[in-house]
Parts: sequence; C-alpha cells; structure tokens
Amino acid sequence: MNNRSMKKIWSLCLCMALLISLLSGCGSGGADQSAENTGETEAAVENDGGQEAAEEGAEPAEAAAETESSESTGSIKIGWTDANLSNESNAICADAAVARAKELGVELIVNDGEGTSDKQIAQCESFVSQGVDAVIISPFDFDACVTAAQVCVDAGIPVFVAKGLIADMSVVETYVGSNDYNAGTMEMQYIADLLNGEGNIVIIEGPTGVTGAVLRNEGINDVLAENPGINVLYSQPADWYRDRAMELMENWLQLGADIDAVVAHNDEMALGAYDALEAAGITDVPVIGIDGIQAAVESVGAGKMKASILQDSKTIGSKAIDVAIDLANGKSVEKEYDIPYQLIEKENYTDFLE
Repeated sequence: MNNRSMKKIWSLCLCMALLISLLSGCGSGGADQSAENTGETEAAVENDGGQEAAEEGAEPAEAAAETESSESTGSIKIGWTDANLSNESNAICADAAVARAKELGVELIVNDGEGTSDKQIAQCESFVSQGVDAVIISPFDFDACVTAAQVCVDAGIPVFVAKGLIADMSVVETYVGSNDYNAGTMEMQYIADLLNGEGNIVIIEGPTGVTGAVLRNEGINDVLAENPGINVLYSQPADWYRDRAMELMENWLQLGADIDAVVAHNDEMALGAYDALEAAGITDVPVIGIDGIQAAVESVGAGKMKASILQDSKTIGSKAIDVAIDLANGKSVEKEYDIPYQLIEKENYTDFLE
C-alpha cells in the first residue's frame, strides 16, 4: 500500500473520529437541555402553587366581606334541632328563637327531634347538606347528642347546645341555658326545708337517659344524701307527661303509700300528680315541679302546687340566636351563658303570670 493510500485511510479515520465526537457532544447537550426543561416545569408548578396559595390567602378577605354582608343583609342561616316540641317549655324556647331570628332578619330552620336522638343526628346531617352557618342543639339524649354535635364539627360548622347539656361539652362551642343540676338541688332543698329534713317522698322522673332528667336527678340525690331523714318511697319515670304521672300517683296511692311530698322533674308531671291526689281527696301534700309553665304558675297561685322552679325558656331561645349569629360571623363567644332558675311560690306567682 502506497503513502497516498495510507493518507486517505488516516484521513478517513480522523473524519470518523471527529464525527463520533460531534455526535457524542450533541447527545450530551440534548440530555442537559432535557434536564433543564424538567427543572423549568417543576419551577412552573411551584409558581402555580404559590399563585394558588396567594389566591387562597385572598379567600379570608372575601369571606370577611361575605360575613359583613351577612350581618347587614340577613343571609345567615341557622339550624335548630329540638329535643321534643310537644314539651311546652321546649316549644316556648323555640318560639322565642323564631321571634328573635325574625327580628334580626336571619333564617332559622327549626326541626323537631320528637324525642329521639336518631332524628336529631339526622337533622344535623341535613343542616350540613343545607349549608347552614351555625347549629343549635336542644338535646334529647345526654350521650347520643354528642354524636349529633360531632356531625357539625366534622363539617366545620359551629355548633352549641341550648336548654340542656351533653355528656362531652368539649365538642360544642358553648352552652346557653340553665343548669338542670341546679334545678334538681333547688326543688329538693325546698322540700327538705319544708319537711324539716324528715318524711316520705316520691320522685317522678323524666325519661331515662335524657339530659334534663339525668342532671335534675343528680341534684335531687345530692340533697337527699345530706338529709338522711327523708325516705324515697318510689322513684319512677313518667317521661315528662302529665297523664303518665297521674297514673303513677294513682298506683302509689292504691298501694297505701304514706306520702309527705311529691318531687317532679317538670311541671307537667307535677300537675298530673296533683290531679291524682286531688281526685283522691288529698290536698295537703306539697307538690313541686320545674319549668314555670303557665298552668303551673296558675296552680301555685290557686294554692294547689306548692312551688315551681322557673326555667326562663324565652330568654334562652332569644339568647341562643344572638350567640349563633356571633359564631356564624366568626366572633368568639363565652363558654357558657347561664340563665338562672327562679323559685315561684304563692307569694310571688303574679310576677310570672302572662
């Protein structure tokens, strides 16, 4: 092979080497460029995220504007689930809430739990789907209504209880109402003083497990513990109803019970007990109830029932709406709004007549 041929071969080799080098360089540059493009895409996502965050940061201002608008235009929607509207005291409370809501120009949805905790839970679920701004629970069951409240909490809706406590008060924002335990201690202490710490009594209870009945009974029992001379002959539920209380009393009288006083968890049952006593010709046994309903106030004035412990249902209902509006507007509220019980006797019954 001559020199000329060798040069051609070397030249060809050099060209091929150069070509390979160039191709290798282009491939490397393409990979680097691809990596750079990926970095830009990720950066763009982060920027979008930052923009979304900024937009989300603007939402509270929009929400605040809507809140201010709610206060002025009355676009607030409140849900109220009541333990049982067939109960006169509950109905008075709900009516007062309706009147206050109308006065302030807010929408109030009132549902009747009809004495079942399952209904109150379902009603809270319905309030969530309706997009209410706050929920008020007038609880039927001391334990089960914790679940009802939790439904609202899980949906981010402020919820509180009125006219009755629940087993776990940490779940709700606040309580508006009277302390049922105090009502129990007040009525039992009144009877203990009347009997000078000695005698036979019967207790007519509300429904087993129901908030008001549970706490009122605790108050009664604590006073009894301090008065060992008072003997409880019978203690049974009449579920808030006058006719059932009347039947209980009739049965106890037929058993020959020597009763010195009757302590009832509410006025309806106290009135039923008195009716049974009166029908049996007994009018000197003191009977006391709780709630201060008009029929009881009139009975006290007529010298029949001895006394009643007023639960100011009107004030509770009205105040509950004020608190619900504050919560709907994102305002802080107190942990409890106590509406004190008041003793109604013959000496002051005219102060409570309507």
